[in-house]
Amino acid sequence: MQKSENPLIVQGDRSILLDVHAPGAPEARNALLPFAELEKSPEHLHTYRLTPLSLWNAAGAGFSPQEVLAVLERFSRYPVPPHLSAWVSETMSRFGKITLEENPENRPDGGGQGDFLFLRTAEERVFREIAAAKSAAKYLFPLPDSSGFRLARLQRGTVKQELLRLGWPVRDLVPLREGAPLETALRKQTLSGAPLVVRDYQEEAAQCFVGGKGPGTGFGVIVLPCGAGKTITALRVMEMLQTETLVLTANTVAVRQWIAEIQDKTTLPAGSTGEYTGARKEIKPVTVATYQILTWRAGPDEDFPHFNLFRARNWGLIIYDEVHLLPAPVFRITAELQAVRRLGLTATLVREDGLEKDVFSLVGPKRFDVPWKELEAKGWIASVRCVEIRVPLSGGLEYDYASAPLRGKHRIAGENPRKTGIVAELVQRHAGRQILIIGQYLDQLAKIAARLHVPQITGKTPEAGRESLYADFRSGKEKILVVSKVANFAVDLPDASVAIQVSGSFGSRQEEAQRLGRILRPKDREAVFYTLVSDRTVEEDFAANRQKFLAEQGYAYSIVREGEFLS
Repeated sequence: MQKSENPLIVQGDRSILLDVHAPGAPEARNALLPFAELEKSPEHLHTYRLTPLSLWNAAGAGFSPQEVLAVLERFSRYPVPPHLSAWVSETMSRFGKITLEENPENRPDGGGQGDFLFLRTAEERVFREIAAAKSAAKYLFPLPDSSGFRLARLQRGTVKQELLRLGWPVRDLVPLREGAPLETALRKQTLSGAPLVVRDYQEEAAQCFVGGKGPGTGFGVIVLPCGAGKTITALRVMEMLQTETLVLTANTVAVRQWIAEIQDKTTLPAGSTGEYTGARKEIKPVTVATYQILTWRAGPDEDFPHFNLFRARNWGLIIYDEVHLLPAPVFRITAELQAVRRLGLTATLVREDGLEKDVFSLVGPKRFDVPWKELEAKGWIASVRCVEIRVPLSGGLEYDYASAPLRGKHRIAGENPRKTGIVAELVQRHAGRQILIIGQYLDQLAKIAARLHVPQITGKTPEAGRESLYADFRSGKEKILVVSKVANFAVDLPDASVAIQVSGSFGSRQEEAQRLGRILRPKDREAVFYTLVSDRTVEEDFAANRQKFLAEQGYAYSIVREGEFLS
């Protein structure tokens, strides 16, 4: 490939343009994923950006500045700007200049100064910068030789957060506790007799986390698409570590799915797995709980009574399912739990609130990622066609829309009544397939469910009713479900092959990843993901933001108008 045909244009402002039509574009895109963030994704040129966090994630996963620069130089159409090369090297070198270490005077019996840790740096200028930072002063006590600081063990996570905000990622070298032992193994066959095989990328992800391959340290995040087997990857980690485990997930349905998977795929006796939810509070060697129960409290000034779950047993591993959802109170307790191995699982680390930095500092850096299209090519997840249908506002709503505030505009556009007719047409075109209709507004969903004479699941649906309807959908008894955002996360509906998104949350890429994930289980035909967008409204802007996620994963995204669709 001639240099002039290379797919990347690396610019001095830290942006990277990817020419999607150039030879080697797919390979270049895959090579960028570990250390660059996607920003824009129109038809011909995609824009990526190098950021300190993206580079520190790469450093935490074992990438060196030389490897990052080698990718840029290999695929760049023009010379990489020298000052950018210098910035990449300097930024990545910050990871490791500060280390967090065990107090050498600690004794196995807990004597010595076991309540303290040391923050070390070999560079005096780094020491002086941290010493001058007021935000960290109340946690750090300078050592006489200016080699670092002493800090209370319980402030381990908080200090890592504060230093990351100052631009200094900490390499945490403090040994993790082993936790109470628990003998477990993956079965050779599931209880139904189906063979159980750990896929190559699942094994690689587990090894990257534990440390058998690469720089794994027992804390960090594994990024895999929905349907790619994050749960089996986590069970493989449990098999490798052989320790009591706490699993935190999004909702009660997900809790019970986890417990069913553990019983179906591991040798753990049924009595060793407990459910900790609003309905049941069991604490067993493996306990699965919801974020919701952990963050419940009687009033805004009250304590979180269920935080005691974190200290109820000698956990050796905490698994954060859907780690991108981690609520602020759980971040806070996680800051205290830095001695425990921490595994985050997610389809995307994108958080619209920017708190992925806290995921990095408290749970750990991204340890493993794999391009979605690579898994699709190997048949591990479904092939998906993404289609956006532009729908004009219903007659008379244009005036209401023009005079509404921004949030009102979003709702009017989202609930556009003309969308209901498009949904009915799509259902007819895909008759016989398993279809999910997903939306934000309950009144809109109720009208669609009534028109189609199909069941609806919302946050008001009792847990037993949800589980019954999900079971009917899995069995094929129900072919169509109308669902609110309660089905965005941690719900396993393997036979769904068509998703129709009628409204969403202000352009959330995170939500797009989860909704697309509902139809990614491998199947014998192409899956289709439809998004209905009110034409010439704020929904167009929000839809463009949500497209970023799809383009980052390599999906083609076509746009058609209502007239073209119905013709």
